[in-house]
Amino acid sequence: MTTNRPSVPLNAGQGCIPAALRWIANGLALAWPLIAIPALAADLTARDVTALFHKAEAHARVNLSGKDLSNLDLAGLDFKAAILAKANLYGSDLTDANLKDTDLSGAKLDRTILRKADFSGANLQGASIMAPSVFSSTNFDHADAPIFARARLRGTRIAARLDGADFRGADLTGARIGPNDRSAEAGMAPASRSPGMDFSGATMTGVEIREVEMTFARFTGASLVNAKLINLELSRADFSGADLTGADLSGCNLDGANLSGVKGFDTVKGLESVRNLDRAQRG
Repeated sequence: MTTNRPSVPLNAGQGCIPAALRWIANGLALAWPLIAIPALAADLTARDVTALFHKAEAHARVNLSGKDLSNLDLAGLDFKAAILAKANLYGSDLTDANLKDTDLSGAKLDRTILRKADFSGANLQGASIMAPSVFSSTNFDHADAPIFARARLRGTRIAARLDGADFRGADLTGARIGPNDRSAEAGMAPASRSPGMDFSGATMTGVEIREVEMTFARFTGASLVNAKLINLELSRADFSGADLTGADLSGCNLDGANLSGVKGFDTVKGLESVRNLDRAQRG
């Protein structure tokens, strides 16, 4: 649950004053020299961003809405529920970052490093998370996976390998996971494998997930009303107590999946193309 805190805008009321002059006006970096910032550089340096959080008043929310924070080393930073709506974090290192309850609505998180990043309770509505780096080795240790528990991911676009990622209680209404048109997304690593993800208790109404290996995924008690689960590898997945009313499971493999207590299974579409439905557990 996001706490209401006063906002600390970076440039409120300062019009088009250059970034370096704004720092001096705010008294945040009096000793720092004025330097020319290349046109394609981020709006702030990693040092600038870190200083903002250290100098912010207790319980204040730093406002970096719309800022270009691309390619910065922000590993281990506590974002203190900051406002980062529509911020550009492309290519930034968010390893071990505390992003709990942050507002990242509409933010760009493509090509970021998300190892052990914690997005619990964050607002990621309409954000883009394309081809991030998550794992430190080819062992794909689930302990490296980011946490999205209770996060708002409505309409979020995700193309990533997220083995073991925690989405428990998250709102993924209308989210899209896995590239639909791979030719149109050339260069983006296809989300072909993401075993062991946990969507227990998540709201996934109208979610669209295509062509992902999701073996051992957990959907216990999740709402998958009108979800499109297309060509997924769902062997040993746990759907116990989930609501699949109106969902489309075309082309999925349900070998060994747990379907006990599933609601609305009689309304599920695409069952004629589901593989190994006879090997699923029904109860």
